[in-house]
Amino acid sequence: MKARRPRSDSAKAAVAAAKAAALGPLPPPAFVRVSEAAKPFYDAIVIARPRDTWTEADLILAASLARDYAAIEDLRKAIDRDGMLIDGKVNPACDLLEKMTRRALATGRQLKVDTIATVGKAETFPKAAALEREARQQLDDDLIPTRATLQ
Repeated sequence: MKARRPRSDSAKAAVAAAKAAALGPLPPPAFVRVSEAAKPFYDAIVIARPRDTWTEADLILAASLARDYAAIEDLRKAIDRDGMLIDGKVNPACDLLEKMTRRALATGRQLKVDTIATVGKAETFPKAAALEREARQQLDDDLIPTRATLQ
């Protein structure tokens, strides 16, 4: 029987999270290639979930998603450079961009690194946004460190 994970609001979970954060992003499996262009995407993907929830199969899929994100960026650059239309026809990069974006969204959902999995459902956003707005309004409080006071 697999050991239960500690409650997320426990001291044990906080210590485990700090240790995992100190270790940095998980590396991809040795047999999986992640290019320099895809590496920032890979790191962002694997830190979106707790370190101890990743399997080797998940990391393979994360590397694939990272490569897709890098390809999406290349396609966006090509569209910015060449335009949406080439000789009056839709730039082929636009069709590829749409397909790659759909694939990336599906893969992100499969890996549970999409917005719903990492942040929560949309109905929780208004309250969080309101709290953030209130915090911004109180930025003149000397007891709360801000970017301006830290610089």
